[in-house]
Amino acid sequence: MKVVILAGGLGTRLMEETESRPKPMVEIGGKPILWHIMKMYAHHGFTDFIICLGYKSILIKEYFYNYYLHNSDVTIDLSNNKIDIHQTDTEPFKVTLIDTGLTTNTAGRIKRIQPYLNGETFMLTYGDGLSDINLNSLLSFHRSHGKLATLTSIQLPGRFGHLEIDSNSSINKFREKVSEQDIWINGGFFVLESGIFDYLNDDSDNIQWEKGPLASIAEGGQLLAYKHRGFWKCMDAMRDRIELEGLWNSGNAPWKVW
Repeated sequence: MKVVILAGGLGTRLMEETESRPKPMVEIGGKPILWHIMKMYAHHGFTDFIICLGYKSILIKEYFYNYYLHNSDVTIDLSNNKIDIHQTDTEPFKVTLIDTGLTTNTAGRIKRIQPYLNGETFMLTYGDGLSDINLNSLLSFHRSHGKLATLTSIQLPGRFGHLEIDSNSSINKFREKVSEQDIWINGGFFVLESGIFDYLNDDSDNIQWEKGPLASIAEGGQLLAYKHRGFWKCMDAMRDRIELEGLWNSGNAPWKVW
């Protein structure tokens, strides 16, 4: 089964890092977050990837093009341009890199990789989210309900206090933190049937996946949520990168399931 990763956005909220490289190439523990995501999938047996490129796409292409060399011990004989590989620490990844446009929105990026999916069920995720989700359990859940789409829903503890304000601007209740049982949000990690492309028109380039096609799929009763109560973290800003780096350096990174 193929895994599609959306990796073409500008990453403007992480501009300290993304001015010089695409967001999925921002490193956690010396490896791009994209690598961490792929390692998660590979642990569960999913190693065939399609990466939707856009902003600074050449950097992602060069990373994978040179991956074998950069992760091997070699002897290079300059007299005849011969290379002997002594030891390698590469991955069993098959990676298809597709330039889906610099400014294309997420629905358009998904539409553009349709020819590479051969009408098969596929997985989809964002290039900036990490989790300890059991991807085989997610797939089994998807297959059990027979709908077009499954998204992984996650709960976020409230970062700030929550105010309940009435029509007269009076604060009726102050809650220090929103209960983690109150709000479920889209955490990515989708499983999708090829029928979702019926919701993606040829003019999808300016449409956001979540606000257009996914909303229509939900309205048609074809979207279910797989509830994940474990670890989930999106690298949306510098504070998130710092938090993920700290978890990795502690030796207790929850997403490191391999």
